[in-house]
Amino acid sequence: MTQGELLAAVRMQTLPRHVALIMDGNGRWAQRRGLPRVEGHRQGIQAAERLIHFVAGERLVPCLSLFAFSTENWNRPQEEVDYLLDLLARFIRERGDEFVERGIRLRVLGAVEALPPSLQRAITDIEARSRRGDALDLAVGINFGGRWSIVEGARRAAALAREGKLDPGALDEASFARLLPTAGFADPDLIVRTGEEKRISNFYLWEAAYSELYFTSILWPDFDEDALLEAIRDYQGRRRRFGKVEA
Repeated sequence: MTQGELLAAVRMQTLPRHVALIMDGNGRWAQRRGLPRVEGHRQGIQAAERLIHFVAGERLVPCLSLFAFSTENWNRPQEEVDYLLDLLARFIRERGDEFVERGIRLRVLGAVEALPPSLQRAITDIEARSRRGDALDLAVGINFGGRWSIVEGARRAAALAREGKLDPGALDEASFARLLPTAGFADPDLIVRTGEEKRISNFYLWEAAYSELYFTSILWPDFDEDALLEAIRDYQGRRRRFGKVEA
């Protein structure tokens, strides 16, 4: 199928509201080509940019999530960590005007206060400037982890309870979800992981309760528009019962 045919095919069926991408395989992509790992991250950023533009331009899904830097990624070599964080800061700064023009609303999820000041400033600026975007809600996880997110929600609940603003006995799933850093986003209908591994690696945990999971051996820098459309086609063939019995 051509890309146009793929696009037409997925538009004929129910599209996911929220697609989340675990962008794995940058380092292996570079190593297989005899290149330094950091070159894989540079190519990975370019792949992410292409998909963001495609999804926003086609109004394919309302929300897209990218898992860019996890709470565990601090354990990588310091040189690689510094390069990746600087790459993210430059990407956000340099693409700010473009995101605003394209109607892309960017929100960063994660413990931002632990990031380098230059990256924090870039995040604050783009979130403020892009807040009126209506073509795509883009969530980027930077220093994000599913366990961190749940603990953060618990901290917020405890603080409200201490202030007398929350009755712990009345706390239910819906009210707790509103305290999570991901509040305001629909739970991901589809989580895609590239790069051969078959796990979600502490990405969305609470939010992934009924997500459809799609794993591909394609390394992230090679994951393109057609690969995304194929993942969505696979999702559209699933039976989503949410614990109920099919009629």
